[in-house]
Amino acid sequence: MNLPQRFVLLGSLSAFISVAAGAFGAHYLKARLPTEHLAAFETGARYQMYHAIALFVCASLTERGWSLAPRAGWLFVAGTVLFSGSLYILALTGITSFGVITPFGGLALLAGWLSLVICAWPGRSTEEHGTIDD
Repeated sequence: MNLPQRFVLLGSLSAFISVAAGAFGAHYLKARLPTEHLAAFETGARYQMYHAIALFVCASLTERGWSLAPRAGWLFVAGTVLFSGSLYILALTGITSFGVITPFGGLALLAGWLSLVICAWPGRSTEEHGTIDD
């Protein structure tokens, strides 16, 4: 399996989990969790979906030869696991110490987006990253 296919697979799985988590939160957890824990759970599901979609973008840009797109994709995967995963665990267990992991996930997500910004920055040669029109 090539890297773009892996990103599509991981993005699809992540989107599936995000939708399932959202439904679980809305239908099962709503009456069972404190408001602040439910909000954390919903934030985790929302950010997971955003970055699942970002993985599809990374798949396309990787296929087009954008040099930093693979790095961005892996940062989105790691960031989703750390950010959304820690919020899910915090919300479901009430163990607030999992909240110390969340910022590391957020930093990975930011680094992924920054990788795409650098890759697409005007003036970079197309040999460095390919073009959208490829």
